[in-house]
Amino acid sequence: MRVTIAPRQLGGSIKAIASKSEAHRLLICAALARGETEIACGQLSADINATADCLRALGADIDYSGGVFRVKPLDGGVRGAVLDVGESGSTLRFLLPVACALGAECKIKMHGRLPARPLSPLWEELEAHGAVLTRPEPDVISVSGTLTAGDYTLAANVSSQFISGLLFALPLLGRDSRIVLTGDIESAGYIDMTVRALRRFGSDCELCGRTFAVKGGRPLRSPKTAEVEGDWSNAAFWLTAGAISQNNIVVEGLTADSPQGDRAAAAALAEIRRGGAVIDARDIPDLVPVLSVAAAVSPGTTEFTGAARLRIKESDRLAATAAMLTALGGDAEERPDGLIVRGKPALAGGTVSSCNDHRIAMSAAVASIACTGSVTVDGAEAVGKSYPAFWDDFESLGGCITREE
Repeated sequence: MRVTIAPRQLGGSIKAIASKSEAHRLLICAALARGETEIACGQLSADINATADCLRALGADIDYSGGVFRVKPLDGGVRGAVLDVGESGSTLRFLLPVACALGAECKIKMHGRLPARPLSPLWEELEAHGAVLTRPEPDVISVSGTLTAGDYTLAANVSSQFISGLLFALPLLGRDSRIVLTGDIESAGYIDMTVRALRRFGSDCELCGRTFAVKGGRPLRSPKTAEVEGDWSNAAFWLTAGAISQNNIVVEGLTADSPQGDRAAAAALAEIRRGGAVIDARDIPDLVPVLSVAAAVSPGTTEFTGAARLRIKESDRLAATAAMLTALGGDAEERPDGLIVRGKPALAGGTVSSCNDHRIAMSAAVASIACTGSVTVDGAEAVGKSYPAFWDDFESLGGCITREE
């Protein structure tokens, strides 16, 4: 789909959509817990649906209606299942260890750029503890064997999702285990989200220094009900829109003390708008595309560092962000692990490829506020991965768009 956006100031109030990061975690906990759970989740996305569908394939009974998931947990091993994770890195990295711990003989199907995204060192640790993993095709992982308890060692600066996946899986084993972390911990807020979700379901996992101690043989217990909080990551698009617009935009439904690392968006925007900012993106890499839009029309030069992981997302997000800003008349330069963005009074407009990346499509839309001409986004349907209602919500705040299928 192609969307053309007329330059227009936005304003008003918008309700934050449900956090897909928390939805993943609560759904997995509910599927592994004793007892049924109702999870209030006002909005769905391709990634949330992928996790729910994979849990169904593993044997959970999951119904969604009226904005609520009703989850009946797994009732035993399912052999021969196909888990289609779509393009969701979270779904893959969370459920691969879980499938191994369950002893589920299954295949995992991946799409888009996901097959090229790294699974090391998680892959090696799973194999070292009893899992049998193969790649019969580039986009398929075959899983067999059963995990054993023990000591797992992971570099903490590769992917917090690897750590979260093991935190979900290891309580299913008969004995206690440890996760020993090496290197600097990045995206710590996402690990905190996992720990908080597990504790809501009665898990006993504790970080002592750089080691998680995980009790085995203690099934999770349903809290009966849970609610997915508002998503700071997608709210960042509206916060940025408000920061560069002449009008005020209020985002409702956010939790100020949320463990979501992306709640740092507001503070980062304030720093960028003052001018001459250096933004360390190690804990907030997904915010770089939209924060770079604010940087493009803010005083001075903004430097984003610690964002090398963006090169292995749905697109090479550093290259795609620099290309987006350049196409719209901005001044952006790639660095190996970040971006240099030199501010201008305004952008010109132009045509942008989403690169099949939801965050690039939404960032380009926000940039239209600061453009003198229209912005066209090719591949605008990419927003469905995390925020299917984005274009409708954009219009509700005063945006003027034309859709072409």
